[in-house]
Amino acid sequence: MIAFIVRRLWQAALVMLVMSLLVFMGVFVIGNPVDVLISPDATQEIRDRVIAQYGLDLPVWQQYLQFMSNLLHGDLGRSFVYNMPVSELIASRLPATAELALTAVFMASLIGIPLGIYAGYKPDSWASKIIMALSILGFSVPTFWIGLMLIMVFAVQLGIMPAGGRGATISVLGVPVSFLTLDGLHHLALPAINLSLFKLSLMIRLAASGTREIMLTDTIKFARAAGINERTILRRHVLRLISIPLVTVFGLELGSTVAFAIVTETIYSWPGLGKLIIDSITSLDRPVMVAYLMLVSLLFITINLIVDLSYAVLDPRMRQGGGK
Repeated sequence: MIAFIVRRLWQAALVMLVMSLLVFMGVFVIGNPVDVLISPDATQEIRDRVIAQYGLDLPVWQQYLQFMSNLLHGDLGRSFVYNMPVSELIASRLPATAELALTAVFMASLIGIPLGIYAGYKPDSWASKIIMALSILGFSVPTFWIGLMLIMVFAVQLGIMPAGGRGATISVLGVPVSFLTLDGLHHLALPAINLSLFKLSLMIRLAASGTREIMLTDTIKFARAAGINERTILRRHVLRLISIPLVTVFGLELGSTVAFAIVTETIYSWPGLGKLIIDSITSLDRPVMVAYLMLVSLLFITINLIVDLSYAVLDPRMRQGGGK
């Protein structure tokens, strides 16, 4: 297992190196931040001074080496627009995105997995057919449209929910959270529901298909023949056997939710990383764009490693294989 972890960490470092090169080169070709940073009326002397200050006069490869050198020292650069360290800027926005993403994914899992197991356990019932039909809507309807409809119904027409913002927060270990306040929960509800619908549909269909497949296996037939009740079969056999694909999806969806909550955060004016990256692209704030994409890459690599280690806990065969 230790050799497996070391090998995966080495692979992760290599992937991060390649991603840093691709991200930096990709962001470099997007526009010219000088046009945004400097007024068209500025003199050439001012333009040259600002360009030299941000290192934009250096060749691309030299800018990349400077970026990597700063990155290895924990320096993500300084925002062109906000004129503050990018690490501080991301740290100030990350708690809001993490809170929204965790709430959405846990909501989807806690509701979707039981509904999916029920739909797979009784596929011919009318309730199961309704559940599966609604799950198709979750895949089909665009997220931005659902978000706008939620705002129109609950915020505009009924007036019972706020249309945007994060609401009141309290500090927990120095991290601001909103779900511990009533006002924060009110503001969190609509964006979390909007962000969770696609994940909810995915969890339902995955759990339903896995349950349906397992219910037809000899393992379940033998368990029933041994006199084990249905609730125990669902808990000890079905849920355990479908847990590996569910853990995989949970991990990957958590990463994708944090990385791609841009639409939801924009619609609800949620002050997270998604809103930040949209503003950074608009203003050509290269250091923020590069840092955000590097953070997303690191997030997916870390989640993949955690998921792989979870396999060894859930499946003894993998644990034995990992120890060889």
